[in-house]
Amino acid sequence: MRVPLLYGVLLAVLSQPAYAQGADDTLLPYAVSIHQTPMQSWGPGAGIYLGKGLFITAAHVAGRAWLTRPKIAIAGSEYPTRVVKEGSFEGTDLTLLSVDEELLPVRLRLRRNSICTDPPRPGQEVVTIVPGSAVRSHILSPDRLPARTRSRFSTVIADVARTGNSGSGVFDVKRKCLLGIMSRKISQPHYRPETRKMETRDIAKYFVPASEIAAFLPADLQL
Repeated sequence: MRVPLLYGVLLAVLSQPAYAQGADDTLLPYAVSIHQTPMQSWGPGAGIYLGKGLFITAAHVAGRAWLTRPKIAIAGSEYPTRVVKEGSFEGTDLTLLSVDEELLPVRLRLRRNSICTDPPRPGQEVVTIVPGSAVRSHILSPDRLPARTRSRFSTVIADVARTGNSGSGVFDVKRKCLLGIMSRKISQPHYRPETRKMETRDIAKYFVPASEIAAFLPADLQL
């Protein structure tokens, strides 16, 4: 029996998300959880494995490491860390942590993460990665942001509700390279006529771009 052309096209379209999700799942092993000591009240943060025992996360997720003693959590096991370099929430929101590579699962030790070299562009399709979850989004134009935030937080993605929070990885969908580390939400006041009140509405999520990650990493580091 011959399948009608329109039906065949429809089948192809409907099957695309599953293939896309399957391709995104190959990035999931890079995502880890970050536990402060004791565990932060809001729950675990996220981080991304770079290779050679090195993990990168948002600075405010790890906190002041001398006090919080952050640990990497993978599949229910925790690993003590050494701080290689610590940023700050108001500066460069990144912290680089190191774990004795011999302690890590073999499946992770063999991996190397590549950092994107091309700058993010509006409309670019991305996927955010946290432990157990990969969600697609896209880069927003800075013109969509409030004027006061454009100069400092110009690298942002859409879909605030479903994408990963602080410390999660933003990856280029096509090249599978690390495009950034999620840092914070961008919000703006919104007037609701029905309640006659001003409310704060999240409109985007800022991520520290790959160019800042590359500049933050120690000059002698080779992944």
